[in-house]
Amino acid sequence: MTYFIFIGDMLVMLFMIVLVAWVFFKSSDETIDEAGKIPLEDEQDHG
Repeated sequence: MTYFIFIGDMLVMLFMIVLVAWVFFKSSDETIDEAGKIPLEDEQDHG
């Protein structure tokens, strides 16, 4: 049972790493910068 949970965790981590790499290589720098600013702009709007 422990191996099943460990393998499942490794698959989830692999999926997240592939997703981040895919977004990083397929998105333009402007899109990534805009997405990174969303939390900062949200705090400024409500503050």
